[in-house]
Amino acid sequence: MCRHFAYLGPPAALHDLVFAPPVGLERQSYAPRRQKYGLLNADGFGFGWYVAGSAEPVRYRRAVPLWGEENIRALARVTHSGAVLGAVRSATIGHPVQEGASAPFTAGRWLFSHNGALPDWPQSAAELAAGVPFAALARQGTLTDSTLLWALVLARLEAGEDAVTAMTAVTAQTRDTTGGRVNLLLLDGERIVATTAGDTLCYLQGAHPGADGEPQPAVIVASEPFDDSDAWVDVPDNHVLVATAETTTLEIM
Repeated sequence: MCRHFAYLGPPAALHDLVFAPPVGLERQSYAPRRQKYGLLNADGFGFGWYVAGSAEPVRYRRAVPLWGEENIRALARVTHSGAVLGAVRSATIGHPVQEGASAPFTAGRWLFSHNGALPDWPQSAAELAAGVPFAALARQGTLTDSTLLWALVLARLEAGEDAVTAMTAVTAQTRDTTGGRVNLLLLDGERIVATTAGDTLCYLQGAHPGADGEPQPAVIVASEPFDDSDAWVDVPDNHVLVATAETTTLEIM
């Protein structure tokens, strides 16, 4: 299990998205309020963000608790981006605790995260894994249920499928084949695609101050709200969410 979020809007300090909110991702790493399975997310964390002039994101990951890693605190105060994906990890039993197992996973312009677990790993995933070329699995470095799902999504993206089709197909296939929990999150720097299959998700469509101090459209999609505002909208199970800074849509999968 994990907690994850994605942000789109005017450039915001990573600190303001992760550490400043009352129940931001740092708080969710040790005291999540809506997590259905597990009590802590102490087995690693990661962030990916986009910078001007590059279509490919920057990534920072560690296999330690977010709350105890001082480097990311300093980095977060000086890092600003209009597109961010972050995650904290609670490792499924039998999975390694190492940097390569922490989201976000990346390839080209994509950032990806998985919140959930596949039961009876790895036996339950044999049918899924059979559909992925060995080279695609090998380049993940670390093999977990999350990296397997990323390999499945990425194979579809590289074959030309649009992100919504790829994400919904892998979510449905995984849920039907394994009975697992499959909340997926994908960001390309301009659009967020997320699925719900077994765990919580919500979004906040609002505004964030731009460079001139004036509010500009922004959206946060997250496993759980960052605060107690009534503006957060819960996403029902078995749905796909597509969001930009300006609009968010939901559809049944």
